[in-house]
Amino acid sequence: MTCQTYSWFVLTVIMIYFGRFGNSLILAELQNDIDQLKADFNSSHSDVADGGPIFTEKLINWTERNEKRIILSQIVSMYLEMLETTDKSKAHIRHLSEELYTLKNSLPDGLKKMKDLMDLAKLQMGDLKIQRKAVNELFSVLQKLVETSTSLKRKRSQSQRRCKC
Repeated sequence: MTCQTYSWFVLTVIMIYFGRFGNSLILAELQNDIDQLKADFNSSHSDVADGGPIFTEKLINWTERNEKRIILSQIVSMYLEMLETTDKSKAHIRHLSEELYTLKNSLPDGLKKMKDLMDLAKLQMGDLKIQRKAVNELFSVLQKLVETSTSLKRKRSQSQRRCKC
C-alpha cells in the first residue's frame, strides 16, 4: 500500500465498519473528495513516507468490534480536528466533514472510553493515596474480571455447541 492510499484506506475501513457506506458510489464520491484533499495538503510530497503509516498500523492490534470502535472513534475525531483548520468554503472539505461528523455521532461512547484509558495511564501508582484507593477497589476489580472471563467462556462454549463443523 502506498502512502497516498493510507487516508483512503482508513476512511474506507471506518465507514464500511460502521455500516454507514454500503454503496460503492458514495465511496467513489468520497475518493474524489479525498483526492482533492490530498492535493490541498500536497500529500504526494516525499516526506509523507517517512516513519510509515500513522493510523492503519494502529488498527492491526485492535481486533474485537468494541475495541475497534474505540480506536476508530479516536481516528475520526483526529480527522475532524484536522479538517477544522482547513478552508471550509471548499465543497470536498465540507462533504468529508459532514460524513465524518455523522460517523462520530454514531460512536457516542468511544471517546469516553479513550479518555478513561488515558486517565488510567496518568495515574501515579507510586502515590500512597492512589495505592490505598487501588487496594480498596482490588476485590471489585477482580470480581469484574472473573465475571467477564466466565461470560466469555460461556459464549465460546455456546458457539462451539452450535457449530457443526
